[in-house]
Amino acid sequence: MSTDASTAGESAAEEADLAALRARVDDLEAQLAEVDADADAGDGQRSMTIIATKGSMDMAYPPLILASTAAAFGWDVVVFHTFWGLDVLHEEKSENLQLSAVGNPSMPMPNALAALPGMDRLATRMMQKKIDENGTASIQELIDVSLESGVDLQACQMTMELMDYDDADMIDGVTTQVGAATALEHMADADVQLLV
Repeated sequence: MSTDASTAGESAAEEADLAALRARVDDLEAQLAEVDADADAGDGQRSMTIIATKGSMDMAYPPLILASTAAAFGWDVVVFHTFWGLDVLHEEKSENLQLSAVGNPSMPMPNALAALPGMDRLATRMMQKKIDENGTASIQELIDVSLESGVDLQACQMTMELMDYDDADMIDGVTTQVGAATALEHMADADVQLLV
């Protein structure tokens, strides 16, 4: 009889452990459902703001590559172009961005040679040839991809006034007349903020 009682006791203990385990699993599933509901309630979308201040060929690429890549991952992306960076969004100037040979430590020529007339054009042609041979996207293609992906390419209002540009000078799809306060508002809430 003690064997039967012992077996019954073990069986009852096992049943109690199993019931406790089921209760714990139910509790964990409820917590997981709550986490999923919270994630669905918020958009969960990451965001990035890039301030683009340079208008040379080599400095137009980084913000556009980062912006188009982040947008491909579903991020909310704003690129605020100010001062010379505004030339990247200018309809005519964006097609003729130059690579600056002077003061660029990665250029395979000394500054004294790079400062000679025509060297920026030569460096630009050499880089353009390399871009074409490599099949790298052009700046125009990256702008198009960015806009198609929902990247908000913004033109600084103050810089537009300073450079005497108007809305018609900008590439179609660019958000014009954006003030610094608007850029800062997006930047304050962004997960990633970059200055290029």
